[in-house]
Amino acid sequence: MTQRLTFRHVLTPEGMVNDCAVVVSSAGRIQALDVLDAARGPLDYDGWLALPGMPNAHSHAFQRAMSGFGEVPAGQDSFWSWRDHMYRLASVVTPEQMRIIAEQAFAEMLMGGFTRVAEFHYLHHLPDGSAGEEMARAVAEAADNVGIGLKLLPVYYRKGGFDREPGEGQRRFVHRHLDDFLELLSKLKDLSPGIAPHSLRAVPPEELADLVAGARGVLGPDIPIHIHVAEQRAEVSDCQARHGRSPVTVLADHVELDRHWNLVHATHAGPDELRRVTAADARVVICPLTEAYLGDGLFPAAEFRRQGGSMAIGSDSNCRIDAVEELRLLEYGQRLRRERRLLLADERGIGQAMWSEMAVAGAAALGDHGYNGEAGGGAIQSGAFADLVVVDEDHPAVAGHGPDTAVDALLIGGARGAVRDVYVAGHKQVSQGALPDSDARRQAFAGVVKSIYGEEK
Repeated sequence: MTQRLTFRHVLTPEGMVNDCAVVVSSAGRIQALDVLDAARGPLDYDGWLALPGMPNAHSHAFQRAMSGFGEVPAGQDSFWSWRDHMYRLASVVTPEQMRIIAEQAFAEMLMGGFTRVAEFHYLHHLPDGSAGEEMARAVAEAADNVGIGLKLLPVYYRKGGFDREPGEGQRRFVHRHLDDFLELLSKLKDLSPGIAPHSLRAVPPEELADLVAGARGVLGPDIPIHIHVAEQRAEVSDCQARHGRSPVTVLADHVELDRHWNLVHATHAGPDELRRVTAADARVVICPLTEAYLGDGLFPAAEFRRQGGSMAIGSDSNCRIDAVEELRLLEYGQRLRRERRLLLADERGIGQAMWSEMAVAGAAALGDHGYNGEAGGGAIQSGAFADLVVVDEDHPAVAGHGPDTAVDALLIGGARGAVRDVYVAGHKQVSQGALPDSDARRQAFAGVVKSIYGEEK
C-alpha cells in the first residue's frame, strides 16, 4: 500500500521543489514526486520543509555512556589518554547494557536528523572474554527498537598497535585469527553487515587483502569497508617509522581502493594521498565534533572537495549527536584553517550544498550507491528510501526564511531542536521532536551510566 507525504518545500537533487507530494511504496521506497498546484485549492501538508535523511557514516554507540567522563586534567591529555577511559568502559559492558546504551544513542541520532547509521562495532566478546554474537545482536536489537536503519560493521582487530600485542583493555576487541572473524561474519550474515579493519595499528597491512577477499566470500562483493586512518599525528609518525610511508599510502599500496572503501578521519593525509583517494572513487568520513573533542586536528575538507573528493559525516564517539552541528563545525573548521568564509558552499548556498552532498556520500558509505540520477540513497528521488527530515517552520533558527535560505539558516543558527519529524523508509519515527518511550529509555540509560561510573558521580 502506498502513502503520500506532502510538504510545502522538498530538497531534491534538482533543487528545492514547492508543494510536493512524496509517494512512498509499501517497501519504504520513493515511487515518485508529485508536484501539486496549490492555486487550485488548499493542500493538506505533512510538514514545512523536507530534507533527505542524513546517514551517520561512523558511530561507536557504546561510547555514548562515557560522554562527560575523563574531562579532569591528568598530565599531557590527548587521544591516547582518553582511550584509557574508553577501555575501562569497554571492559565491563554487558549485552543488555549495550542494548540500553545503543538505544539511547540511536534515539538521539534520529532526533538529531540521522536516519541510518554505520555502526563500527568492535566490542565483540563478552566481559569474560568468551566469543559470541550477543554484543552485535544487542546493537541490532537496539536499532530495531528505535527504528533507525543499521549497517553493522563488525571490526577486525588483531594487534594492540604497530608491532605490539593487544593489551588487557583491548581483549574484547581482538580476533587472534582471521578465520575466527570470518566465522563471526557468517553468523551475522542475516544482518547484511559490511566490515571494518580497525586501523593499520590494529591490522597489519599485509593481512588486508586476505581480510577483504574472505569477507567478500562470506558476504558478497559489494559490502562497504571502513577503516580508521591517519587520525592522529602520533599514528602517522609510528606508521612512517614502521613502514617507511604514511598510513593512506600504506593502505593504498596493499589494497585496491574503490567506491566500497571509506577512510574514517584521514585528518593528517597528505595532498597526494587525497588525490589517490579521489581517483579511486573512495570516500572520507569526517567526524567534526569528535575530532574537536579528541584534539585530532582539521581535515583539509575545502581542498578535498575542490578536487572532487566525496565526504560523509559521522558522530563517532557520540559525545554530542546532532547532524546540523556536525556540518556547521565542518564548515567553521575550514573557515578557521583558511581565514575565509563559505568554503564548502556552492551556488545554492552553504546549507543545501553541504546537506545534499553529505547525505549522498553517507548513503554510499553505508553501501547504497546511487549517482547521476540512478536509484540510490541520500536524496529525495525515485528509487531511494523514503528517509526524510522535516524542519520545524516555527523554530527561531529559520524564522522568516523562505525555501532558498532556510537550510542556510538551519546550518548557521540551528541544531537538532529544529528537527520536527523524521521518517525512516516512510515510517514516522520522530514526531514533534520526540520518540515514543523517551523517558523510560533515558531512565534505563542513566541507570547503566551510574552502575558503571557510580564512584565518580
